[in-house]
Amino acid sequence: MIEIGEDPYWSRRELRSQLEALGVEPGDSVMIHAAMRSAGEMLNGPDALIGAILDAVGPRGTLLAYVNWDAQYEDALDEEGMLPPALKPDIPPFDPAASRASRDHGVIAEFVRTYPGARRSGNPGASVAAIGARADWFVADHPLDYGYGEGSPFAKLVEAGGKVLMVGAPLDTVSLLHHAEHLARIPGKHVRRMETPFLVDGRVEWRVIEEFDTVDPVVDGLDPGYFGTIVRQFLDQGGGRTGEVGSAGSVLLPAADLLRFGVRWLEERCGR
Repeated sequence: MIEIGEDPYWSRRELRSQLEALGVEPGDSVMIHAAMRSAGEMLNGPDALIGAILDAVGPRGTLLAYVNWDAQYEDALDEEGMLPPALKPDIPPFDPAASRASRDHGVIAEFVRTYPGARRSGNPGASVAAIGARADWFVADHPLDYGYGEGSPFAKLVEAGGKVLMVGAPLDTVSLLHHAEHLARIPGKHVRRMETPFLVDGRVEWRVIEEFDTVDPVVDGLDPGYFGTIVRQFLDQGGGRTGEVGSAGSVLLPAADLLRFGVRWLEERCGR
């Protein structure tokens, strides 16, 4: 950390050292969630953290971020997920190459999406951006319906033996656990539908996407922040590693182990 007056600044080199101490290794596939304000001032801003992760995983590794889509029209949907016809002509279609990341995901999502060489998957709401050796594989053929399930970048992260990195981000924002919701054999899962415009060969095509609810708890009776409970219990049982990245308390979680823990947690509490 470099101090100028009373202000500390983190460099890409120092961030890499912290990431390696936390357990990020060459060849890793790492999905990042970050609260950049908690991490402190960085020389070159969020690009310093992105560069540090890419340095740590090396040329065989891949960095991923859950970016979603900054559509901003969900509140206008009716109970069936359909839009008022009067609104539809003014809603820009989803374009993986140009549509902004959701502002709810913090600045890191848009910085990853627009980083040189980044690739982005084609499911708007479950959209993931990736940089590195396996970026094309991670984002390819992302299902439009049930985009947190089989064939998604989240499933591929588990298949690849990847890791989830939380840099100051709340533990209830671990998006991999939406994949656990999809896989868990529990009754009464809530389903959401959303009429969505796509840019296809220069024209707009509308389609209704169906997904298990990722806004509210997937079944009745769960606390809204239950992802955080799962992650804390996982850490308490020896899963994952904790440390600091920049000035932020951070966590590195093995994706496959966390997924198994999350599925079991849901089935034990919500299965019948």
